[in-house]
Formats: sequence, C-alpha cells, structure tokens
Amino acid sequence: MLHQCSVTALKLHLFPPPQAHLIQSGHGGKAVVLTGQHVAMDTEVQLYQRVLEQHGYAVSVSWHADASAIFRQDIGQSGDSDWAVLICLEGSERSCSKTLDSHHHLLPHQRVNTIPGIAQAFSDLDGLCRFQSDGRLSGLEFPIISSACVQSRATHSSTKPEWAQPIAPLVPGDGHGFVAMVKVYILVTSVTPLTVFFHHTGLVRTDLSSNSYVSKLQAFFLKHLGPNASVALDNMKEAMGRVLLAAAATAGASDAQSRCSLCFQLLTITLHFNSSLLPEIVQVQKELHFEDMEDPNFEGQITKELFLEDTLNFLLSMHTKSHMLNPELDTLIGEKYGGCVGTNSDCLSPEKASLLLQFIHQLQTPGPFKLLYPASSQGLAALQHHLSQRFRTPGNRGTGSRLTAMLDSVISFQNQNQTVMGELEGRGGRKPSQYSQNSQLDQHYSWSDCGQEKCTDPHLRQVYTDPHLILTPPFSPWIKEYRAEVPFDIVTVRIRAEPVDCHCQVHLDERRGPRMANYPIGLGNSRISILVMDDSEPEPVIMTIYTLNIFRDVRPSLPMFDDYVTCGFVQDCGLVVQPDQPCGLEPISGTPSPGESQAYDQACSSGDAPGRWVVPCLSCSDNRTCDWREVSWQPYNCYHPVLTRPQLQDCMMNRKVLFIGDSTNRGMMYYLMERVNATLQDWDKAHDTIVYHNVNEGRTLISYSYYPQFWLEKTRRPTFKRALEQLIERSRPLEDSPQTVLVAGGVQWLNTNHLTILHQVLKRENLLNILVVIKSLGMGFHLPVDGIRSLSLRGVQDLYTMNENILMTAKHYGYEVIDTFRITMGRYKEFLQGKCACHFHEVGKLTFSEAPLHRKMKLFRRSDEGRTGLSGTPVLEDTWVASSSPYHVKGSINQVYSEILLSRLCWIKRTNVTMRSH
Repeated sequence: MLHQCSVTALKLHLFPPPQAHLIQSGHGGKAVVLTGQHVAMDTEVQLYQRVLEQHGYAVSVSWHADASAIFRQDIGQSGDSDWAVLICLEGSERSCSKTLDSHHHLLPHQRVNTIPGIAQAFSDLDGLCRFQSDGRLSGLEFPIISSACVQSRATHSSTKPEWAQPIAPLVPGDGHGFVAMVKVYILVTSVTPLTVFFHHTGLVRTDLSSNSYVSKLQAFFLKHLGPNASVALDNMKEAMGRVLLAAAATAGASDAQSRCSLCFQLLTITLHFNSSLLPEIVQVQKELHFEDMEDPNFEGQITKELFLEDTLNFLLSMHTKSHMLNPELDTLIGEKYGGCVGTNSDCLSPEKASLLLQFIHQLQTPGPFKLLYPASSQGLAALQHHLSQRFRTPGNRGTGSRLTAMLDSVISFQNQNQTVMGELEGRGGRKPSQYSQNSQLDQHYSWSDCGQEKCTDPHLRQVYTDPHLILTPPFSPWIKEYRAEVPFDIVTVRIRAEPVDCHCQVHLDERRGPRMANYPIGLGNSRISILVMDDSEPEPVIMTIYTLNIFRDVRPSLPMFDDYVTCGFVQDCGLVVQPDQPCGLEPISGTPSPGESQAYDQACSSGDAPGRWVVPCLSCSDNRTCDWREVSWQPYNCYHPVLTRPQLQDCMMNRKVLFIGDSTNRGMMYYLMERVNATLQDWDKAHDTIVYHNVNEGRTLISYSYYPQFWLEKTRRPTFKRALEQLIERSRPLEDSPQTVLVAGGVQWLNTNHLTILHQVLKRENLLNILVVIKSLGMGFHLPVDGIRSLSLRGVQDLYTMNENILMTAKHYGYEVIDTFRITMGRYKEFLQGKCACHFHEVGKLTFSEAPLHRKMKLFRRSDEGRTGLSGTPVLEDTWVASSSPYHVKGSINQVYSEILLSRLCWIKRTNVTMRSH
C-alpha cells in the first residue's frame, strides 16, 4: 500500500537546496573533457568546450585523467570531488574507466557520457549475437538480421556482410515494395529504470541512392510509404526497444547504473527495412557514426557535431533554465507516490529524485528528441515482464519499480492531456513553444522555420575545414582573424562556416558567394574572407567579416650535398599530361657526349625548344631528397641567352611593347618592367587597357589590354578583334617593324582562330612587319574548385594537343612563340594565390624582413657568361637585388618563361618578318 505523504517532502528531493543546485546548475561547477586521440584544436573538442561553457561550466581539457589537475587533487578523497560533467572522447576510454573505478559512488549531480553496461553490451566481437546466445534470454525473440551473427564471428572474412551489400532494386511484393537502410541515433539516459530517446533525424538510404543521406525519419517514411509511415515508425521503435531492453537487463544485473544516475550513452542503431515494414537490426554501435555518407570526413563530421550539440542542450538545459513542474503533474506525483516520511523504505533517494526530475524536464523540452522507452507498447510491456522475472535487479523491485511506475504516470499524464512529444502545455497559460528547443541540425539542413527576421547575432559558431586546419588563435566567435599553415602537398582546402543565429547568412569572399567552397591554396599566403550577412534587407548587409590566412609552404628540400645525382622530369606523376611519356624524376647522365656539349653552346632558335626541369637529389627515386631550391629549366639541345640589365635596356630602347591577354600575360609584362627599370614603382590588377610611359627612363612604352573580360555578360564582352584594335589605337603611333612588339596569350582561352583574327587585324593596320610573340597555354583549372570550371584529366590532356596546334599555327604566320604549357605542367602544384590555380607569379609589396618566396631563378646559358651549375651548365642568379623598389614580381616559374620572352625579343635576328605578307 503506497503511503499518502507530504508533497513538500517529495519536493525536497525533486528540488535540491540552493547549495546543491549551485553545483548542479553548472554555475561554479566544473566539466572535464578527456580528448584521447583528439587534439585540443579539433572542432569536436571545441564544440564540447563551447556548449559546456554556454551552460555555465568551467571547462578543463586534458589528454587523459592523470593529466587533469581536477582529478589529481581528488586522489584519496573517495568521490568527494567537485566536477560535474566528464566527457570521455575516443581514445580516452581506459583513462575514463580508471577514473570512474576510483570513485565508488558518483554524486547525484555528476554526469558522464558513458554507461558502462550499455557500452559493453555492444562493444565485443559477439555484438548482437549475445542476445541470441545468452541462455537467460532463450525463448525470447529479437529482430536481429541473421547475417549479423555470422559475420561477427567471421572477423577475418573478406566478404561483406549481407547488410553492407548494395541494396537490391525495389521489387513489388506482398508489402509495399519498400527497401531501405536506416541509421537511428539513440540517447540512453538511464538503465534502471530504462529511459531512452532517439533523435528525430537519421541517416537513410534506399536503392535509389548510392550513399546515405540525412533526413527526418518521419518525413522519410511519409515520402516512401504515405499513410503507412506510422506503421514503419512504430515497428522501428518496437525493434529498437526490444534490443535495448535486453541490453539494459544484462547491464542492470551488474548494478553498474547505481554508481551514476545521470550518466548517458549515445548509440547508433542500423536497421534494414523490406516490403513487410518489419525492420531487422543490422548493427548497434557505440557513439555516433556517419561513415555511410557520401562525404563522411567533412559533412559527416559537421553532422556529428550538430547531433552532439543537440544532445548536450537536451541533457543540460534543465540546469540553465528555470524549471518548475506542471502544477497538475506536481499534484499527481505528490498524491499518488508522495512521501518520504521518516525512514519510509519507499522514499526516493537523491539519485532517483534527480533522475525523475531530469525525465520530467526532458519530456517538457524534448526539442529534436523523441521518447523511445518507456512506451505504451504491449509487446515491449510483455518483454519487460519476462525480463523482470529472469533478471532480479534493483530496477525490478523496491524504489526501482516505484520509480518506473512514476515514469509511466508522467507519460500517461501527457497522453491524457493530448500533448505531443517535445511539448508540454500546462494550464498556467504556457505555450508549447516555451518548452521547445532549437535543433542545430534542423537549422543546418534548413528544416527549421527561421523566417525572414533580422540577423541579430552576427557571429560564427564554428569554421570547418577539410583537411582539418589548426587555427591560430583557436577559433572563437569573438576573434575575427586567423592563421593556419599547410604543407606543400595540400593544394585545396574545403571551408564551411556555421552561424550562431540561423537568421544570419554566411558567404565566402563575396556578397553572393557560397556558404561552402573548395579553395585552391597557392604557395605563400592565401586570404579568405568569411562574411556574416543579414539577407533580410533588399540589399544584403555585411555584419561581420572573419579572415582566414592560410600559408602553404614551398616544396620541402634537403640541402645539396657534394655527393648528389642530377635528376630531370617533364611531368609530375600526380597529373600525367602525356600518358605515353614517363613521369616523375629520372636520372640524367652527368657527362654529356661531345655532340651534346656542342649543342649546349648553341642558342635556342625558338621559345618552344623542348626541355625539362632538373634538380640535384640524393636519389632520383625519392623527391624528398632533392634540393628544390636549385631546380632549373634546361632545354635539351640549346640554351636561352640571358641578358644583363644594360643589354636589356639597350635592346628595349625606343621600342613599344603591347600585351594582350589575361593575368598570366600581365605577369610577364610586370616582370619585363622590373627587369628593365631595376624597380617596380607601381602596379595594378588591370582589367581594361593601361599604358605605361615610365619604362627605361621613358624610352620604352608598354601597353596592356585585358582579354577576355569573362565577368561581363557574353553580349557585352568586347571581342578579341575589338580588344586588339583598341590596344593598337591607345598605343599609336606604331612603327611597322620589330621595334613594335605584340605579346598575345593567356592561360587557356587562346586558340588558332585568335591567331587568324590577329593576322587579319595587323594586315589591315599595315603592321605585318612587327614582332609578334605568342604565349601559349598554361596549367590551371585542374583542381575541383567551386564557382569556376574544372578540367578532368582528359581535359588537361586535350590541352596539350591544343597547345601543339597553337604553336604550329603561330609559326606558320611567322610569329615567335613561348611554350608556357610544357614549362608549367611539370610543376603544376607550384601555383600561387588565385582560384584558377594558374598563376605562377604574384606582385606584392617588398618586405625585407621576409625572404622572397623563390630566392633563385635558374636558367641555363653559355659557360662564358657565368658560373657553371648542374651538369656543368651555367645558371642565372635571381635578377632581383635589394633596391628601393616598393614592389616585386615573385615566382620562379614565371621568371623562367619571362626570361625566355626577353631572349626572343633581343637575341634572335628576325630575317623572316617579311614572309607574313604572303
């Protein structure tokens, strides 16, 4: 017979004294995160730290428990510790278990993210098989797929289990023709009695999708099953409930839960649905798993952290919000189960009272979580009855059974008042929305109704990168500028930023930029802006700007030793442009034959003389043993003469040089200007026509026209013919002789039709005798970058053929050529900043406190003009010297083909210019 006792006495258990509440609420309480195999900069560690701090906890992050000052000071205190939350991440399980074992009984307010009994039930090799092989469970049926047991024992088999095979096509049958794999994310908040919730969002896959994707479970079933969705959902809950009840029975038998009443355990349950709509459980895993997603390392990690944030808010919100029982619920519990008078054996312990209070609050504010158990299911009730007879645990008798009855009454009360899961509307005029929690996951996938309200908190919650970048300083919503470094082999970084406020929008680099993008990371510094914007206005407003500076290191080098070998390469094995040619480093003979020596003494007759890159290495089989600071371009059978500055100034006397092309063409122009002037006083990312009169003390004119103007609509873009005519007009008067030079070309826009147009314009303008130099194609657009075109490997290989056609056509017209494609294809990874990954130069302010990005340029030339380099062939030192120049053109690859351009302008006699009139 239950005692009718004072409701006030019960409230003392449900609502602790102020001192106890102070620790429980997190104000002054301590939380410890054991990182295990994670580093403190990982976004998952930062998430725990941020959310716990939001809930009022002082957070300590340690690798393992022994390294935590909190636990060190607790040694010998027999559980008299002041920490409130312990989070054990992957790799810290042993340290966490040791810590729990040292505390024989945790305090009622202490919470750990593991329930040992539940975790162990699904952690060993037997897995789900234990529920079929445990004699105490004999005669009870569990919806476990048969192949799960077979595969768990055949651990060395290379055959994939049945559930891992591709889902068979839909076949109409007796049921609804429905075949799917569903991952459900479970939160166990207690074992004795069992209380379980599941997130309303899961991971789903049908035969129509090759990868799993995130979906609200109810919406998924409605889409595929229509009115039968509720049947599938109820069957799914029944199947999961049966397995969890069995796991709780075996865990409860060890009485492990009594040590931690507020501990919780996250699980991932995978179910297989067929046309019968009776799912079978395929796998139960500890923690949250997203490896089935198309992009598990990036989108999967983001999704996992959103689940974790929802979970922490669900568990901890009762300690940071004012909480009162619904008046009628208060009265119901007090009258029916009330009482703790004297030494009444039915009195709830502080641990059980805390558990009851937590359960009530979670029903009032479920947010994205739905109650899985206790449930009003006859099948689960019958199973629970059988288990209670076979497992005599504290949860099945005394205060345990009394608390179970209380939970059932709370649920029944909700049902009688026509409430829905996630909301509890009291008679005090409270609206359901007062108790609802925002789901970060719903906001991320735009499922929540954010409306068109203003952006009131323009800050970022987190910045995600793939690969993971260690930001300096560590990310904080209040810090706006960050630095990160990546090694040479990292050429792209994917970035996604999440706002704190769902009413705010995030755009990368531009007002209309994407929220997530793949960025090429050039050598040196790449600067990426993250804009937090208010899009509620007709004209979006930038509220906050975060800046990410990513520094990519140059190729790692070993210093050149006396005992080295000379290696050469034409193309990198990471991007094989010529499939019929070798890739990577190959040894070069140290002593050239007499014929080769004689050939090296001959100046190259054209700017497309075939060549290769050469570099000294300890071994040609390992590019990590090379001194890449000494890499040089070497034509096979000739050399490109290199001019001294006086020679170059004399060569450029009274000449006009016209450039037409894109930014790569412009880089050659600025290099020429700096070489002639020994300084670069000003520069501009010109995207129109510009004329420079201050070159070579005013004795050389240089003009430039940007083409093509791709940012304009096609109907408004000037044609190549029009752009060339405007450049000629701005550069007049022009002499019809090699004293006038036209340099045309760019990355990949040039084709043979442009050469035909160029010849026609020059003929009409009576300029057929000028010197025309065609800069051929170059590497670029080979990386998967958002917002611009991206070439496949086949597309890059086709460029090689197109480049050959351009060179052949240009020579047919009698034009000089510079083959920039062959020069850039072997070092395609060494691009500088820019989305196209096509820039091998950059112009910037000269800072003497920093070493130039490429301190030397190597170009082979005759032995009587300088010191000898690799293979006995002379080299040119970097032509830049310390000066008063405010700007400097950086980039050794641009330097090589720019020097070839200067060589073609000055050292080769033009005897065939008149042939162009034919």
